[in-house]
Amino acid sequence: MKNTFFISAAVLLFFLASCKPTIKPEQLYGKWKYVRVEKPNNPPDSVNGFELQRQAPNILFTKSKDLVITWNNQVLSHGRFTTDGDNIEYTESMPDGKKREFSFVVSKLTDKEIIFETTGKDGSRVTAVKEVH
Repeated sequence: MKNTFFISAAVLLFFLASCKPTIKPEQLYGKWKYVRVEKPNNPPDSVNGFELQRQAPNILFTKSKDLVITWNNQVLSHGRFTTDGDNIEYTESMPDGKKREFSFVVSKLTDKEIIFETTGKDGSRVTAVKEVH
């Protein structure tokens, strides 16, 4: 009887640990100010705090599912987003009219902070805080 209980408890804990909550679009709505940008791939690199303050990068998620990334008051990227599990699926609208699709993998999301990254050779990890108006 004890063994059955412990096995059941272990299976339940494993199941709960493997279930990550999914991101809901409404958790993202608003403007998020970048406070840290890292490039973890070789060679490791990051943008220093002074440069982030000067360039004021941010990412904006709207209720109409638009996503806009701004750097130094210039639109760096824009397009549409959806959520899928713990990923933000992004369809970027390129200047030549083409579309490019990729994912932002979210490792942390609270009401005040988000950490997301792109993968691959040129991947980067961003920590941003939600701007309150």
